[in-house]
Amino acid sequence: MKVYVGIDLGSTTTKAVILDETGHVLGRGITNSRSNYDVACRIARDEAYVRARFDLIRTTEKGLLPVLSRKFRYLQHLEQLEGLRQALLKAAGQRPLAACIEDIVTTMRQRASTHFNGLALLKSDFFRDLASADYMHLAEQRGDPKGITFETLCSLFDAAILTVENSCHDGAFERHILPALDLLNQHSPELKESVERARSTPLEEAAAVGTGYGRQRLPFPKEQIRSEILCHGLGAHAMFPATRTVLDIGGQDTKAIQVDANGIVTSFQMNDRCAAGCGRYLGYIADEMNLGLHELGPLAQQSTCRVKINSTCTVFAGAELRDRLSLGQRREDILAGLHRAIILRAMSLLARSGGVSQEFTFTGGVARNPAAVAALRELIQENYKVASLNISPDSIYTGALGAALFAQRGAQ
Repeated sequence: MKVYVGIDLGSTTTKAVILDETGHVLGRGITNSRSNYDVACRIARDEAYVRARFDLIRTTEKGLLPVLSRKFRYLQHLEQLEGLRQALLKAAGQRPLAACIEDIVTTMRQRASTHFNGLALLKSDFFRDLASADYMHLAEQRGDPKGITFETLCSLFDAAILTVENSCHDGAFERHILPALDLLNQHSPELKESVERARSTPLEEAAAVGTGYGRQRLPFPKEQIRSEILCHGLGAHAMFPATRTVLDIGGQDTKAIQVDANGIVTSFQMNDRCAAGCGRYLGYIADEMNLGLHELGPLAQQSTCRVKINSTCTVFAGAELRDRLSLGQRREDILAGLHRAIILRAMSLLARSGGVSQEFTFTGGVARNPAAVAALRELIQENYKVASLNISPDSIYTGALGAALFAQRGAQ
């Protein structure tokens, strides 16, 4: 089977999308970006191929596939936890610290099953987010100002998680899918046969195109690189064919794009030089508050009195945040104000690009943030009276989808 791959190398995440010859999305993959772009691309691509294999599983027992996927992710998570344990122990060195690490990771393993329980809402696609939330909570419990401090445990994690994230997991599908099948309480021979067929189906990569903030560093020849503006426009059009306006808030930049009926870009505006109001800014805020990035939006939605934020400059964010907290203002209210300030910056770009049409699509990683979405709905309604806002559950993959479509078109 011939497949077409799109890679979107963003400043914070790298995404991959695999299409078949009909344009159907077979698989998607995502990982945290890092200085080694070859590794980031490889990990995202490998993850997309894992999901493509799951897409190839054809069975009448459709209800079992989500369960099988959860079992697979659980085993994959345990494998990464073991990698984290080894990296932490290597960094820890001394015996009392190593014993504390073993205790923390053992509890993290016990908690892992709750993350991938069929009734649980998976809070993040990233191992870093899930592991960080558990580790930091346990480190707070076990930290002792007179012994092994919380700060010491945090610094160990910061170093170890990079090692785990930079480890490629080739052959993950082949390694975990049959053990995951065994974890199911019951399954038919038909499902096992379908899994075996999915494992053995050859996937021939006919073409690949790269895009994104770091596209010039992608391990692709120049003729296989496309502008992220073009890819986001085409990707948004593929998701919602009537799209005319696209807002993409990524890790390092914000783009307001106008497209025609064919998904061709007619005009655009983007922020220049400054990451204020983008995903990286939110990541900085999360670090300052000792939270996972995925926790910011839900926490902001608990606000009862939104705080007006004067600046979304990343340089001054920490100082203003600490000042607000010292004044006794609730972090929920501060975060609500921060999210509104971010969207206000995006609104100015939308106005300069040509405004907002009725078919308006929000893309990028920040489109997954419920507080940002709520603020955008409110401001769009106030300023443009646009009732509908298109957001795909796979909005973060829009650029990679556009790149894959360019790869498919170029190969035909």
